[in-house]
Amino acid sequence: MKTVFIDCSPKKRLSASGFIADMTSIFVSGTKKRMKLRTKADYENILKELEDADAVVFAMPLYVDGVPSHVLPFLREMEVWCKSNNPKIRVYTIANNGFIEGRQNEPLMQIMENFCIRSKIKWCGGLGIGGGVMMNVMRIMIVVVFAVTILNLILTGIDSGNFLDRNVLLNFLKNVAEVLFFGCGIITFDIWIASYINRGKEYGKHYTRIMLPSFLFILAADIFFTVVSIVKGGIFRGWFSKKKPEERMK
Repeated sequence: MKTVFIDCSPKKRLSASGFIADMTSIFVSGTKKRMKLRTKADYENILKELEDADAVVFAMPLYVDGVPSHVLPFLREMEVWCKSNNPKIRVYTIANNGFIEGRQNEPLMQIMENFCIRSKIKWCGGLGIGGGVMMNVMRIMIVVVFAVTILNLILTGIDSGNFLDRNVLLNFLKNVAEVLFFGCGIITFDIWIASYINRGKEYGKHYTRIMLPSFLFILAADIFFTVVSIVKGGIFRGWFSKKKPEERMK
């Protein structure tokens, strides 16, 4: 069985969609191919991989209650390709959004279902994830915890001669468990949809969310996006940063 995972995030790197696609692929058996959809130049390579595929998994963010705008032209191109080639592929979608409620992804799921009907390919459902951006926060936190643990082991080893201090390692496992707890719903549903992909079954539509109280999620999201905005070039995502004349015309 061959499964093609299409990361539909417009981001070049560190996208939640790409991370979720990679995580899902861990639990999918058979041949797996990871593709990136950002520009028209990606169309040909993706369609070529679909020629002998059994399943395709679209991983994408929710933009304005729908699929990202750069994905729509590809879907039109794929519809034409499907009608000409009559592929026997099953389509699954994993959508994530910046809201806490996973059900916010329902309009996107309807768009993808209608696309499959028009293209005469099999719609097998999808998974909607609320607070998907927190998956990026989780993996960053795990990397930070790992780095701090290594540093603690080195310092403890220099001081005591024991470079595998039991307390440091137990503290590392505790911190990782706490981080994974917030994503336990997403991980569980991810394994669930992967099992349906492996069996070639219809998954239906299911929704989950990051396991974090709404008021804490809003606070964490505000801090995360503020930091990202400052790093990207300004408090309001670069509104106050200098722009070239051609950029102002866009």
